[in-house]
Amino acid sequence: MHNTVKNLIYIEELIKSKVNHDKLPTIIAVSKTFPIENVLPLIEHGHLHYGENKVQEALDKWSDIKLKVNIKLHLIGRLQSNKVKFALQIFDYIHSLDSEKLAIKISDEQVKLGKKPKIFIQVNIGNEEQKSGIDKGELVDFYKFCKKLNLDIVGTMCIPPNDGNTEEHFSEMNYINQQLNFKNLSMGMSGDYLEAIKNSATHIRVGSKIFGSRT
Repeated sequence: MHNTVKNLIYIEELIKSKVNHDKLPTIIAVSKTFPIENVLPLIEHGHLHYGENKVQEALDKWSDIKLKVNIKLHLIGRLQSNKVKFALQIFDYIHSLDSEKLAIKISDEQVKLGKKPKIFIQVNIGNEEQKSGIDKGELVDFYKFCKKLNLDIVGTMCIPPNDGNTEEHFSEMNYINQQLNFKNLSMGMSGDYLEAIKNSATHIRVGSKIFGSRT
């Protein structure tokens, strides 16, 4: 058995031992920067959800495989407006909707392409100036704006500040998500996914704990 598969199974078993939910979260194997050869053992194992943060890398890596296997590809990096047309060709989920300009562009392109990705609104949970995301106080209005554009908003996403209060941020994010009646919540990475799951994360983004450290 390949190491990546062993790592994935270990994570799944660890989650089962720590969490009382009936439904396990979706593990997005973050394959960014890793060649497809590193990913193939997981695909052969039957894992379906993968994360990339660059549109061109995803197109180069996944276009052929997606014709053969029902892979679900998640864009977890920031999406620039000029890349939306290409992103919609390859990604099933977008986790980083962070502006009205981007929402309008996605709306326009999904009509042209006849494809409607599932979208998470990125929330700036720590009010960090340098970080992308919608301000917590503007989230309700932004969600209404997105619904008028016929976007398929399925939940919210956050990347908490590195301030030692990760669990508090996850808890607040869970509360915000529930207030909007979303069923999906994207948060948690290799270092904090267990804390995220405790706070109702339905999608976790795990890279190094599956594929090993990036060079």
